[in-house]
Amino acid sequence: QVQLVESGGGLVQAGDSLRLSCAASGRTFSGYSMGWFRQAPGKAREFVIAITSSGARTSYPESVKGRFAISRDNAKDTVYLQMANLKPEDTAVYYCAATSRAYYPSSRLSEYEYWGQGTQVTVSS
Repeated sequence: QVQLVESGGGLVQAGDSLRLSCAASGRTFSGYSMGWFRQAPGKAREFVIAITSSGARTSYPESVKGRFAISRDNAKDTVYLQMANLKPEDTAVYYCAATSRAYYPSSRLSEYEYWGQGTQVTVSS
């Protein structure tokens, strides 16, 4: 089992930056690829960004390219989501997730075995 706890969400204005953290406990954090997903009200959960177990590879959709970045500190069992130039459409609950597919930064929800409870990010215009 891997337990994940997100933090760092809040209310910001459009154009602001925000960094989310996800602290892991349980099994060896360095053995998992990590991803961030988000879910806006009335919408399906969607992929935001992911990173492999070593941090060597990342993946992300065009919608966040140049604005969002993911990093991890395996010594601290923590993954980070750095968000810049936030837009109102980025408003959502943000979830971190872990997959044992250690060498592939998957964008597929179904491939993630463990999920956090989420943290709310609200971007006002």
